[in-house]
Amino acid sequence: MNHRSAFTRLTLTAAAATALAVTVSPAQGDTTTEAFPVQLVTVDTPTRSHKDLLTGLGLDLTEHAGHDYVEVVLHTAADADVLRRAGLTWTVRIPDMVAREAQINAANKAYADATERSPLPSGRDTYRTLADYDNDLRQIEAMKPDIARVFALPHKSLDGNTVHGVELGRDVRSAEDGRPVFAIMGLHHAREWPSGEHTIEFAYDLVQNYGSDPRITGLLDKARVLVVPVVNVDGFDRSRTDGALIDLREVDDGGTASILGTPGNAYKRKNCRLVDGQDTPDGTCAVAGATSPGGFGVGVDPNRNYGGFWGGPGASATFADPTYRGAGPFSEPETQNIRELVSTRQVTTLITNHTFSNLVLRPNGVHPTTIGPDGLPVGDAPDEEALKALGERMTAQNGYRNQHGWELYDTTGTTEDWSYNATGGFGYTFEIGPDEFHPPFPKVVDEYLGAGQHAGKGNREAYLVALENAVDTATHSVIAGKAPAGATLRLRKDFATPTWSGAIRDELNTSMVVGPAGRYTWHVNPSTRPVVRSKQYQVVNSEPLKQEVLTGSTLPLMETTREFTVDRPADLFEAELDWATPDDLDLYAYLKNADGSLTEVGKSTAFLGVKDRVLLQNPAQGTYVLKVVNASSVAPNWTLTASLFDADTATTGGLVENWTLTCEKNGKVLETASVVVERGQQVKADLKACAAKWATA
Repeated sequence: MNHRSAFTRLTLTAAAATALAVTVSPAQGDTTTEAFPVQLVTVDTPTRSHKDLLTGLGLDLTEHAGHDYVEVVLHTAADADVLRRAGLTWTVRIPDMVAREAQINAANKAYADATERSPLPSGRDTYRTLADYDNDLRQIEAMKPDIARVFALPHKSLDGNTVHGVELGRDVRSAEDGRPVFAIMGLHHAREWPSGEHTIEFAYDLVQNYGSDPRITGLLDKARVLVVPVVNVDGFDRSRTDGALIDLREVDDGGTASILGTPGNAYKRKNCRLVDGQDTPDGTCAVAGATSPGGFGVGVDPNRNYGGFWGGPGASATFADPTYRGAGPFSEPETQNIRELVSTRQVTTLITNHTFSNLVLRPNGVHPTTIGPDGLPVGDAPDEEALKALGERMTAQNGYRNQHGWELYDTTGTTEDWSYNATGGFGYTFEIGPDEFHPPFPKVVDEYLGAGQHAGKGNREAYLVALENAVDTATHSVIAGKAPAGATLRLRKDFATPTWSGAIRDELNTSMVVGPAGRYTWHVNPSTRPVVRSKQYQVVNSEPLKQEVLTGSTLPLMETTREFTVDRPADLFEAELDWATPDDLDLYAYLKNADGSLTEVGKSTAFLGVKDRVLLQNPAQGTYVLKVVNASSVAPNWTLTASLFDADTATTGGLVENWTLTCEKNGKVLETASVVVERGQQVKADLKACAAKWATA
């Protein structure tokens, strides 16, 4: 779908329909004194500098973005003025999100009234409440208690709620036995209701089909699955409760509209933190949300609060900002819960569900050329090839786009960036659905089970592919050997996790119990964390292979072209435009085709005072047309430097880390060993000293 197209929806009010798809620009008047409905808008970001500017404005960015746009929720007229003053343009896609919420509620009621049982594994026909999730987790456990066990995470929310999950697997109530672990979770962001629905439906799916479906039975025999449908329980409870209150009543033959309820927290993103470092009385979240437009100004964004690269690009230090990262890494109970869950299990593959954009995102969250805290470019993840390949297998099932996290926009402190870099387990974000945070419920059904050309596949099949990856020994590591029956084996690692300005102490501490045969096989993550492994990045040679300085003069609102020939292999083609005044010229690059037509291959339309630069990697040989456009410059004369460069690939040294393996009896350590194991490798570790001491310990 083209991002500028309106999606299929119920009929809007006449006023809302008129407002749809109106392009707004700085030329239009100030809206601060006008009535302003909450809107979803598509902001134009034709260059990376536009996107960087937008992410620094403190607005409520969605996860729906492409190379030239980002969708944003405007809660007030002041938000629109922030965009206007920044010189950004946008298109209104949902002109009144309160009206849209009312339409969704009406559509969901109609669907539920007409549906005895939906095609979902649970048969659910409308969105769950927080109480529904807890009830359903108990129902899943009751269905097959030998393979399903409900658990509570240790940290209660700020509003006093307990976060629950369910663990699935053969003999789930027995001690840890070394099987690999798959983790799936939803609702880090409160308004993203489908993310929790898909998470819990996958749990229903696995339990219902265990014992009858050979594929699912085999997977649950080989793995343990951790399912946490609602990470941000406070925020979701407010969003879901307030969202259900919105009721648009058309009376007088549609002549007037009466709204019962307000937007409230229906589109709340963050948790319910009111003051950094201070808890609040239970129930405070509902009261505080009334003072914050859409509830977005209050709280911490849990998906910017994880320790990995915390405090870097794409996360705000301002409390009222929608991407506020918190007072420190892991300052929030939501992220503390997931940190402890992942750190105490060998999670070889992890999925965190979000909405919306039809994307599967993989580490890293910042552009590879970004200079990291170590003073070097961040680069791609060390396992980029394998991460991309698994992403391709998953997106073949649901039709989503497979891409890096930074291709959406830069983020730091996210779930999978921390989990992957700290544990080595593969981690992904699913952005579910193409259009909105919580669409009519039939869309949730279609996204889970697949529709159109992906019918019968969808996210259900993508999750199964991820679970298969979790048990695939080629994608993790194995430690095996002999040890006394009944012994507790423990793998530990203490290390410093880098944030953007320092480091925090982290620990992985996992255990298993040796079976009666006195042999064990432990599926684990590699001993060396990705964040300290050697990485490659490009260093551009200072001397160009070829360089031409082109000059010209272009009057305002006119354009001038020059040609440059790439006549040899090169790693980079750079075109830099300079002029005398701090105003605005733009630069476009085209490759001339054999028939004389032009194909655009790059452009730079930076802001006032920013000099434009086009950079092309591995340029094709041929003739390039460089076009200079005078957008608003009073100085018509310019200089264009076109250069070809070679680039060297540099490699950091990297470290090799080990697991500390202990063999214990009743908490007493009988043997300690260091184990170095790489991804896809199996190593033998016979614990002979432990066996020799066992009888007398």
